[in-house]
Amino acid sequence: MSAQERILHQVEERVLTLTLNRPHKRNALDSRMVEALHSALAEARHDSAVRVVLLRGAGPDFCAGADLAEMERITSMGPEKSHADALRMGDLFVQMRQLTKPVVAAVHGRALGGGCGLATGCDVVLVREDAELGYPEVHLGFVPALVMTVLRRKVSEARAFELATLGERFSAADAVAWGLATRVVSANDFEASVTAYARELARRAPSSVALSKTLLYDLDNLGFRDGMARAAQINVAARLTHTCREGVRRFLERRQRD
Repeated sequence: MSAQERILHQVEERVLTLTLNRPHKRNALDSRMVEALHSALAEARHDSAVRVVLLRGAGPDFCAGADLAEMERITSMGPEKSHADALRMGDLFVQMRQLTKPVVAAVHGRALGGGCGLATGCDVVLVREDAELGYPEVHLGFVPALVMTVLRRKVSEARAFELATLGERFSAADAVAWGLATRVVSANDFEASVTAYARELARRAPSSVALSKTLLYDLDNLGFRDGMARAAQINVAARLTHTCREGVRRFLERRQRD
């Protein structure tokens, strides 16, 4: 299976659905799948027909994690090769954050290890009520290292420590309660609800969504005063957009009529 075949693409109503397509391997992440995701996100950045990226998994699971057979081969090639492979996955998390369009994960079945990490790195995580998640790397003597940068920002320090060191699996309800996921979705209408959510998000003003996402993640490295200064810059940028000016004009016209 080629890198392109590892990710299925579909654009409908301004939503680009990217489907991890190794169901026989429970969509385990290998280097070719990671490269395919890099390419798909790069194309989405410049595609005006795309406003939202929806990430899904083919078959019964979202993603079972890293392809351990490939990881073993890469590790046997020495630390430099292994480091380069890890950096490439880390770059994917960075790319997801830098993309000004929302990235939504729709998690069903199992999302474990790197698969859970991939979902965690998305802006929005919708989880089917019967999904099973976890970072079980500790049971292999491994560490959920790359996702820790995101995990530490989403949950408490104590929770992040427990998730990484116990490696226990947890439910969709726990994921939402801890801040790892956004919403629990009923299994009966998961498909329809996920589609409706992504399309509703795609109907929002793209400039507003892009500026909101940019500011949210820019604040990671800023103190309070610097954060306010950055917020003021985003505020001005939003005011100057055609979308905002038209929105204000329409609101004032309606108020005058009322």
